[in-house]
Amino acid sequence: MSDESIKVKQAAYEAKVEKVTAKNPERKNLPYNRLYSPLDLKNFDYEHKLGFPGDYPYTRGVQPTMYRGRFWTMRMYAGFSTAEESNKRYRYLIESGATGLSCAFDLPTQIGYDSDDAIAEGEVGKVGVAIDSLADMELLFSGIDLGKVSTSMTINAPAAVLLAMYIAVAEKQGVSLDQLKGTIQNDILKEYAARGTYIFPPKPSMRLITNIFAYCSKNVPNWNTISISGYHIREAGSTASQEIAFTIADGIAYVEAAIKAGLNVDDFAGRLSFFWNAHNNVLEEVAKFRASRRIWAKIMKERFGATKPKSMMLRFHTQTAGSMLTAQQPANNIVRVALQTAAAVLGGTQSLHTNSQDEALALPTEDSVRVALRTQQIVAYESGLADVVDPLGGSYFIEALTDKIEQEAMAYIEKIDELGGAVVAIEKGYIQREIQESAYKWQMEVESKQRIIVGVNKFQIEEKPVEGLLRVDASVGELQKQKLAELRAKRDNAAVKEKLAKLDAAAQNETTNLMPFILEAVKAYATLGEICGVLRKVFGEYEAHVSL
Repeated sequence: MSDESIKVKQAAYEAKVEKVTAKNPERKNLPYNRLYSPLDLKNFDYEHKLGFPGDYPYTRGVQPTMYRGRFWTMRMYAGFSTAEESNKRYRYLIESGATGLSCAFDLPTQIGYDSDDAIAEGEVGKVGVAIDSLADMELLFSGIDLGKVSTSMTINAPAAVLLAMYIAVAEKQGVSLDQLKGTIQNDILKEYAARGTYIFPPKPSMRLITNIFAYCSKNVPNWNTISISGYHIREAGSTASQEIAFTIADGIAYVEAAIKAGLNVDDFAGRLSFFWNAHNNVLEEVAKFRASRRIWAKIMKERFGATKPKSMMLRFHTQTAGSMLTAQQPANNIVRVALQTAAAVLGGTQSLHTNSQDEALALPTEDSVRVALRTQQIVAYESGLADVVDPLGGSYFIEALTDKIEQEAMAYIEKIDELGGAVVAIEKGYIQREIQESAYKWQMEVESKQRIIVGVNKFQIEEKPVEGLLRVDASVGELQKQKLAELRAKRDNAAVKEKLAKLDAAAQNETTNLMPFILEAVKAYATLGEICGVLRKVFGEYEAHVSL
């Protein structure tokens, strides 16, 4: 069929449906065309944009077989209260069929303070597990073989310390470091832009990140040394295009910093990974995931001269959107998470965490966590979505939308390049302002009912208070203080002092890799707060940019 005949048929179609859609103004102003046809892909470059799964530019997936080979890693983000309590939850998840662990740490841990620090009061064990020392990490993974489980740790500013603790536990278990598999988030730039759990200024923070790249490339070769995270950028209110643009811009900054530090791109790029959000708009999310792979592949090949295929592959973990969960009618969140799971699978994720229905209200209970895990298992084994590689590839709409998101994201990346890169763009407040404006626009659409959120601004019901929510007892803070006092009383404090002094001296020499010194301090049972305190003294602390 010629282009002209398609145009005639499409015009006739548009005339036919115009009268019908005019009666429903709520559905008239959607951000997409009503229909997509071959005309929307007239100049589509199949070979350079699509190709086959496992082939550059990886639009259709990073492996040739994808889920026909094996399913994605089913992780469940968990951690609360003490290491002992979280260990019980981890064992429960493994027994329930989870194939990977994902560790949530409490706020004091995330910003490098011990549980007995005054600033930690009231926050110990609340949004994650409290980890003050190697002793806590030993309890956290008691009875769990680190040579067999893949572990992801959502930790950024003190990532080097938590990774050192994990390595030390593995050594105590007799696990060879080349057997360790997992990921540390270790993405500080998005903390400055969207999340806020930073400690040090950008320059020393980037040094710590590249130190980890170098150390793991030689000592822990199967560990993903960073999870460059768009998740929190999206949670802060960005659009899909902004999520991948700002995150990939951060990725560019990390690669540039590593190369500047003397690393060869093909020596570390294969262990970089990404972390995306899965929102409710299923098809937009699928297109976003596909566009992100294509953009990264081109950047690594054309901008950085990577030659190894793994250096060009954007491998990613996905978490369903916490910001899309509602406190109203929380059972509806099961449906939302199922849709988000479908988007992640159709988009080709390598691992996935599904949120629980009650997380808009409290930490998830065991029952709600099980339903969230079962959601992944049902999609894997019953839905058929995992039976074909890139099942939506070739769809007029999906390919057009993938192109559109790629173009929008590249425009942002080019703007950030013009500003001087991601670090400068963050320091100038550019990325923060863009996210804030998108978040404001979204909220205005919700309040004006241009955007319907079921149970929130439409289809409301009178609800009773939800019972059976999980609450963390305030006594957790006191228990952690007691454990710290006992640790300091029985450890070799002279050895701790010596290791911290060596770390202090090493931190003052910008060319020294700090990982070996942090590892030695951890093994002597220096606490997280003591180690970060040394680095705070040398590096200083970051002061947030204020947008006016």
